[in-house]
Amino acid sequence: MAVSGLERQWPYVLTLLPADLEVSARRSGALVRARGVPNAQALLRMVLAYALSDLSMKDVAAWAQASGLAQITGPGLFYRIREAEGWLSELLGRLVEQEVPSPQNGVLWARIVDATVITGPGARGTEWRVHVLADPATGGFRAVELTDAGVGESYALHPVSPGEVVLGDRGYARARGIGAATKRGAAVVVRVNPHAIRLCSPDRTVLQVLEEEHRVGPTGVMTWDIMVPIPPESASRSHKSWPLSRAVDWVPARLVAARTRRDEVIWVLTTLPADRADPAQVMDLYRLRWQVEVLFRRLKSLLHLDALPSRQGPTARSWMLARLLGAALAQKLVRPSGAFPPWGYRLR
Repeated sequence: MAVSGLERQWPYVLTLLPADLEVSARRSGALVRARGVPNAQALLRMVLAYALSDLSMKDVAAWAQASGLAQITGPGLFYRIREAEGWLSELLGRLVEQEVPSPQNGVLWARIVDATVITGPGARGTEWRVHVLADPATGGFRAVELTDAGVGESYALHPVSPGEVVLGDRGYARARGIGAATKRGAAVVVRVNPHAIRLCSPDRTVLQVLEEEHRVGPTGVMTWDIMVPIPPESASRSHKSWPLSRAVDWVPARLVAARTRRDEVIWVLTTLPADRADPAQVMDLYRLRWQVEVLFRRLKSLLHLDALPSRQGPTARSWMLARLLGAALAQKLVRPSGAFPPWGYRLR
């Protein structure tokens, strides 16, 4: 979104932001002293203008002065953006919190979890991860967390709710994460790498998953009742390094398998009871996970989320949070589905 586009949409953007914008900016330390920036609205407009355009901080400061928005220099804007990190994180969290009611009457509410990598210029590996909880019905995200490369994918990072079914790819097939989601009352549907997680039969003996592969026919679905042992906190990531007698919990689950037309076996683990989803329905649920890939493509192609201007600079995290905030605002202004008021924004 260019600066001119942001200006045209700003009256509507304000209706989507928390009503206590000024209070939250001062409470977080983003606007302790004005010094040429009259209010929180002006500060947020400059931060978004920098994050959502190709303008430099010096250019945004010049635009702000020319438009009468604020009296600020490029170095002054750098300081403001650096100090706004906590405020932007709070705004983003409040903006994308769930707007739908909790699941009721046995209805399955699907959510998708996934993460994407962000790297800066000249990076040699992963530097940042954006962890997203998405709604497959609308294609938008309901929760987002920005972490460094040291935090991996896990169900434990996401605010799942009782009654939800959370879909994940192989990176989420970890016993601790599955246990965390189960304790919160959510069910999981996750693709499994048999080499990366230890699964057991109902009698709590190790199940050699790959030895069962020959039972999966060219069509149809196979299912096994299993138990997932949750390792103790002191255990390493290796599933072979601790005895089953040390498991802190056991999660009942099902292992579902089907073969693709290329003769590859897809293994999917679910904690959904059989009376809520049969094996074929479990596989259909897992197919919904692709919606999050479409979301990431949209974020990177339209908002250039992966075009980080600096790798580990003081404003890098604020820039990413502001761009994610812009994405959250965009998905509220232009909803892919559902009712939308004729005036185009929520009255308040």
